Amino acid sequence: MSKLTDVPKRILIGRALRSDRLGETLLPKRIALPVFASDPLSSVAYAPGEVLLVLSIAGVTAYHFSPWIAVAVVVLMFTVVASYRQNVHAYPSGGGDYEVANTNLGPKAGLTVASALLVDYVLTVAVSISSGIENLGSAVPFVVEHKVLCAIGVIVLLTLMNLRGVKESGSLFAIPTYVFVFGVFTMIAWGAFRGLVLDDTMRAPTADYVIKPEHQGLAGFALVFLLLRAFSSGCAALTGVEAISNGVPAFRKPKSKNAATTLAMMGLLAVTMFCGIIALAAATDVRMAENPAKDLIHNGVPLGPDYVQNPVISQVAEAVFGKGSFLFIILAAATALVLFLAANTAYNGFPLLGSILAQDRYLPRQLHTRGDRLAFSNGIVLLAGAAALLVGIYGADSTRLIQLYIVGVFVSFTLSQTGMVRHWNRHLATEKDQAKRRHMVRSRAINAFGAFFTGLVLVVVLLTKFTHGAWVALLGMVIFFATMTAIRKHYDRVAAEIAAPEGPSDDLVRPSRVHSVVLISKIHRPTLRALAYAKLMRSDTLEALSVNVDPAETKALREEWERRGIDVPLKILDSPYREITRPIIEYVKSLRKESPRDAVSVIIPEYVVGHWYEHLLHNQSALRLKGRLLFTPGIMVTSVPYQLQSSEAAKRRARRQQDWNAPGSVRRGPAQVRSKESSERKS
Repeated sequence: MSKLTDVPKRILIGRALRSDRLGETLLPKRIALPVFASDPLSSVAYAPGEVLLVLSIAGVTAYHFSPWIAVAVVVLMFTVVASYRQNVHAYPSGGGDYEVANTNLGPKAGLTVASALLVDYVLTVAVSISSGIENLGSAVPFVVEHKVLCAIGVIVLLTLMNLRGVKESGSLFAIPTYVFVFGVFTMIAWGAFRGLVLDDTMRAPTADYVIKPEHQGLAGFALVFLLLRAFSSGCAALTGVEAISNGVPAFRKPKSKNAATTLAMMGLLAVTMFCGIIALAAATDVRMAENPAKDLIHNGVPLGPDYVQNPVISQVAEAVFGKGSFLFIILAAATALVLFLAANTAYNGFPLLGSILAQDRYLPRQLHTRGDRLAFSNGIVLLAGAAALLVGIYGADSTRLIQLYIVGVFVSFTLSQTGMVRHWNRHLATEKDQAKRRHMVRSRAINAFGAFFTGLVLVVVLLTKFTHGAWVALLGMVIFFATMTAIRKHYDRVAAEIAAPEGPSDDLVRPSRVHSVVLISKIHRPTLRALAYAKLMRSDTLEALSVNVDPAETKALREEWERRGIDVPLKILDSPYREITRPIIEYVKSLRKESPRDAVSVIIPEYVVGHWYEHLLHNQSALRLKGRLLFTPGIMVTSVPYQLQSSEAAKRRARRQQDWNAPGSVRRGPAQVRSKESSERKS
């Protein structure tokens, strides 16, 4: 069975890496950018569309507010990037927002940030892949017809790629990410040249459609609320910014400097692409609607349920490059692919954060363990399972999923920046060097503005998105918070119980006597071996114990016992209801009650078999007994194995498996070296 699983594992994931090769998996900036920034870079594919979808509620006249919303998003992006550049220098260990909040605001704030980030990482995978499926579905009808199945298939594929290791997955993801960035910049530059220099008229495929407003002539508070909601939707462009601060340990040295540089590059690229697409959408008269079947009208007739609304970036690319042109196809393919790969930001952030939380005993310790390829495999699999579940529940619909989005990330933004303000206050209280103090004051001002701005956006997001699905994200955060709190309490309770005492304790006191009990059903070789072992232990008292289920068999056992002259007392327990486990448990407990300071050793003979199906035919009573006895204080359970003939086959299989290596699991070296080594062994 191990062979059957090892071969596909090595083919899909690759050969295992030694722990001392961890340094080889660290990332240079050119690879770190697509690994950690693919989420905010790819969000420009759907964030402009989300702004226009919300504005369409008031009709096409509200579209003229989109440039101002873009300006607000840009200011927020630069603020967050500048703030996080302070974070990566101050906390380069990889804890990111969690470490900042935990250190400066207390464990509860840290746990709140961790809960928000975990929820946001799961949503990043679900939203990015669902959006990518929708983009791909505009060209491949099969994908639209099987959205959920295709989305889960992509999740499985990304999971396998990330299980191969951070560096390998980053190298695979770098090309499509850079192709996407190049394609968008080419589209912006060519669109600007055509519009400003050639004075061409570029028309989106939806330019002739009319938007039927849900609310005509919004003004006053209603208009302000609509603009705030559009702004909160556009803030999806900021998701994933925090991943770089969480992933500082994955960078090559100097880690903090490289992480800060990557942050600046990511912010500049994302802002330029976001603004360029918004500007081109306005220039080409793109029309979007939350309910396009009813609210988009062509020649006085609604488009109907068969109409598929393409994303803004697709419509702009068609207007600039022309439908079916080479550059249009390249950008469409790169957009769909990079949206899938945007989930990679979460595949790097979630396992790393899970490892830190596991180290702090807030999550199961298995999440702190690295897999064969030195990635946090358990965290990767857990993230994939949660995202697949969410995709299934919401039918891979990015419009529904995105309403849950960005709440968590702005919770972490706000608490992290507030924590950084306290960090600088604490250092300013002791720092005497004036140059360092000026740097700290400047950094504190950046973080204070970041905390205020992101806190304001968090309030806006909660007010505008709560009834549209944001409450689900908050519920997820509460569930994560409660679960992690319960796990920490469990680990603390266990640690307190098993802590070795400094002074005398009951654990150090030797038992007064040891009472050994050998369980038997009949006299055979396993029984004789167990009795011989029990005698070797030199217990204070020793007896054999059997249960009377069949009077005829019990009588035969007594006679055989006496005939052989076995010098161990045989005790028979009556069982009128033909039970085996309960009478033995009650008898052993009675021994403990009579002498609480005595230790009772229960010795159980067991068969060792060589085939899986033989386990179903043997040792069932022994397993039930051991399971029950484990919960009885003062009882020691010892298994005495007896190897059946079939176990020899298992032993031979184990020996062959030890000498066998899966294809690719071992690097052999040059052929001449191997032949030399083999000849030396023969000699």
